[in-house]
Amino acid sequence: MPFSLTSLLLALPEPLRVSLEAVRDFAELGGDVLLLIALLLFVMWGLILERIFYLYGPHRRRVRAALHAWEARPERRSWHAHQVRAELISTIAQGLERYLPLIKSLVALCPLLGLLGTVTGMIEVFEVMAISGSGNARSMAAGVSKATVPTMAGMVAALSGVFMISWLQRKAERERALLGEHMTMDH
Repeated sequence: MPFSLTSLLLALPEPLRVSLEAVRDFAELGGDVLLLIALLLFVMWGLILERIFYLYGPHRRRVRAALHAWEARPERRSWHAHQVRAELISTIAQGLERYLPLIKSLVALCPLLGLLGTVTGMIEVFEVMAISGSGNARSMAAGVSKATVPTMAGMVAALSGVFMISWLQRKAERERALLGEHMTMDH
């Protein structure tokens, strides 16, 4: 028996099948640019989730190790001790800020890809008008949907990323400041 996507869909539970069909229909409605936005969104959220997991796992271990290294120093007032402290804080901050510029770039790219979808959809509208020789609304509807759906999708993707990148940046700044406060120079 040959494998087909239709047979796979029919084997799924009803709510899941209906949801996947809705996603498929939405992707067809928006065109190829919508698939590119979805890929970009997947990568962006993969990086965001990686940063969140880093904050609550490896970052905490690295902070404990840096604090332990600092507390193990016999003296903390010399110029050399200040340089060691700055290096420890900088190393932790680099780990915190990893991928943040890439996430910011992906957030900025989402609406631009939405605009690309607008342009390609409008080209399709003009193509239909040129072929049919009239402004038949029914024949232009597919191009108009390919012009508006990717724009909306790009904006929604960017909005979800804007909130998270601002949270991640604030968290990184706060963690860096807290580390600096905990590395006292009391002896």
